[in-house]
Amino acid sequence: MLRDLDRVLYHESTILVRLDELAAQITKEYRDLELTVVAVLNGSFMFMGDLLRRIPLPLRVDCVSVASYHGGTETTGKVTFDQLSIPDVKGRHVLILDDILDSGLTMDAIKHKLGGLGAKSIKVCVLLRKLKKRMAEVDAEYVGFDIGDEFVVGYGLDFQEKYRNLPCIGVLLPEVIEAGFAAARAAKDKE
Repeated sequence: MLRDLDRVLYHESTILVRLDELAAQITKEYRDLELTVVAVLNGSFMFMGDLLRRIPLPLRVDCVSVASYHGGTETTGKVTFDQLSIPDVKGRHVLILDDILDSGLTMDAIKHKLGGLGAKSIKVCVLLRKLKKRMAEVDAEYVGFDIGDEFVVGYGLDFQEKYRNLPCIGVLLPEVIEAGFAAARAAKDKE
């Protein structure tokens, strides 16, 4: 799988050092508050596990499953919530964890949904924030790394549900992306 990367942006050791720093910030800010962490699946599961083990606070943890990419490398513009029930956040301080802040559409939809359920406060923590103009005006209070507008995989981030288990974050080769799309088109044509 590493051979499918054009280059590695962040090695595992660099990611873990940055998570120590983020955890210290979050712990300091929420020390005397009851915090509910809402992780966005599937991309944030590695980030969530590694970050939350570093936060020595009593946490309520829940997840939401949303989709906006639907197998591509860019958002479709449509955000769908895939679970039957949304976490109970009424009167709670909420920290949303996500793997990447890209178009902003997904995060904006999640913030609106949780805000409408009576959350006392909502902040956002992302592993990666793309430095680009967003389709929705949303930002993150806690950011692991800022990156350019390129397609990345690893450490939970995927391309067509592959590469999530890479311990690093890297830029996927353009020819690998094109081959993946070609294979998907060929499979669809067989249906």
